Amino acid sequence: MAKEKEIQPKERIGHTKEIPEAERVAIIEDSSRTVGRSVFFSVIIMIISFAPILFLTGQERKLFSPLVLTKTFSLLGAAILAITVAPMLTRTFMKCRLVPESRNPVSNIFIILYKPVARWCLIWRKTILAICLAIIIGSIPLVINLGTEFMPPLDEGSLLLMPVTLPDVSNSEAKRITQLQDKIIKGFPEVENVLGKAGRAYTATDNAPISMIETIIVLKPKNQWRKGMTKEKLIQEMNEKVQIPGVVVGWTQPIINRINMLSTGIRTDVGVKVYGKNLDTIYDISRRIESALKGIPGLADLYVEQLTGGKYLDIKIRRPDAARYGLNIDNVNMVIESALGGMILTTTVEGRERFSVNLRLAQEYRNDIDEIRRIPIQTMKYGVVPLSSVADIKVTVGPPMINSENAMLRGTVLFNVRGRDMGSVVNDAKRRIEESFKQLPQGYFIGWSGQYENQVRAQQRLKIIIPIVLLVISFILYITFHSFKAVIIVLVSVPVALMGGVYSLYYYHVNFSVAVAVGFIALFGVAVETGVLMIAYLNDSIKKLVEIKGNGPQNISTEELNETFLQGSTQRVRPLLMTVLANIIGLIPVMATTGTGSDVMKPIAIPFVFGLITSTLFVLIVLPVIYNLIKEWELKKRGGLVVLEIQE
Repeated sequence: MAKEKEIQPKERIGHTKEIPEAERVAIIEDSSRTVGRSVFFSVIIMIISFAPILFLTGQERKLFSPLVLTKTFSLLGAAILAITVAPMLTRTFMKCRLVPESRNPVSNIFIILYKPVARWCLIWRKTILAICLAIIIGSIPLVINLGTEFMPPLDEGSLLLMPVTLPDVSNSEAKRITQLQDKIIKGFPEVENVLGKAGRAYTATDNAPISMIETIIVLKPKNQWRKGMTKEKLIQEMNEKVQIPGVVVGWTQPIINRINMLSTGIRTDVGVKVYGKNLDTIYDISRRIESALKGIPGLADLYVEQLTGGKYLDIKIRRPDAARYGLNIDNVNMVIESALGGMILTTTVEGRERFSVNLRLAQEYRNDIDEIRRIPIQTMKYGVVPLSSVADIKVTVGPPMINSENAMLRGTVLFNVRGRDMGSVVNDAKRRIEESFKQLPQGYFIGWSGQYENQVRAQQRLKIIIPIVLLVISFILYITFHSFKAVIIVLVSVPVALMGGVYSLYYYHVNFSVAVAVGFIALFGVAVETGVLMIAYLNDSIKKLVEIKGNGPQNISTEELNETFLQGSTQRVRPLLMTVLANIIGLIPVMATTGTGSDVMKPIAIPFVFGLITSTLFVLIVLPVIYNLIKEWELKKRGGLVVLEIQE
């Protein structure tokens, strides 16, 4: 650390005496080197602490990597300005009126409040450490019982109702169910508009059968809702009124539903995928899983994907009979295609538009199997004969849709999570399945998908990356201080900072998710940065004490050591509060907002803001106490203080 320049008493109070240019430049250069070193280490630590987010994959990377990149480039830009432009501006505009910090009224207020607290803590050191340890231990049950989920549920301002009927439902029945449910939902005063559809769109990416209905419910602004009404209560009321026999109702939101279906193939929050070789066996296992999962708290909209029940018109041509009438297979197939499937006869051109002209029987003839049997076929010898004279026609039952994944047949048990965190619900579901299935048939296995799949992937990656980042930061701290003790002291601030975030999550009923992890990662960097700067200030005070008094217990008393720590920590009040308040004030709009998107941003801000508060209290109160105990031990046991040589 740079030595303090000797200044005359009148200059200390901001006297207007002209300072020589060379002396003023030397003061600015010394300060620039000190600030540059602090800025360098702070920026490096902050950038490395954000590294885990850049190594995430999937949705979480796409969502949070812009935040990390913006923060990183902002830090780099600010660091470059601090060590290049700021000294030049200081030399240009500071015309010798050097006002000391002791004349800053705002800083003095905080110092007056902090100094007696710090003095009391340095006297009752063991009591302070015991209180801090008790608070940390008290947060352990909260950490253990903290709910988990992939991402906080985003309120999109609309709902998506997805009823599923039997696979053999007719077009008219699906239309009737859609219209009936839309009419019921439109009667709620919170609903602005309702739009339902059955079946699939004209696109290869939409494989929805006619039995799956999608109804988008656009909600009014919340200030127009009934008093005391919440989204959860509204879904519960709607769910009770739209129940129709033979229809399984599921609730989600339009955007997250599309994301889930595209990324995992599951249209609900969680899905249990059953893989195997035979559809009947897969369906039987899925039904047993459904029975095992019933009754789990928080598990809603339980539904087994139908693998049987599809109705097919099976026409088998009898070759001997067709040959007796002088017909071949192509002749019969062409009649079937024309009558039932529709054959393209020609194309009509109207201006710039072209339309295909198809020919097939009317719907009332295609829907009646007896009429299908009477479809006429023209023969050369016997005139017109019915289709039944050359083919067996019947309705058979088969799979409505065959799903495969990783070259294996797949069935799915779907469910949503409401009123409880996803991690706890899935853990209960896993226990139920393990109790019901001691061993699956050979060649069959179970996999978990949906949002839970994303949650597990993100957690496993963070478990690997965060310890690596901790090791890298520890290495940088050791290079900075050349002391394992200093590294440990700085890293102790991390669990204290996390403690404030944990208590805030419990108070605000926020589950642990990737968004919360991002908030903790941002908090981790700031906590380490403030700890480094506090140790640098305390070490600077110890260095000055050794230079004045000499080293050793015969030269330095315990009272003088305590007073030195008090003086060093007092100098850190203003810059620390500036750092903390800048972060907290910047996040106040996020904490106060209630619009769309606040559901995701608040879990980032809550642990960061409240963790900053506990981290600041630790750095100002507990860290000087710990450092004081270590230095007192060095003075008594080792016969002298160890002054850290911080690298320039």
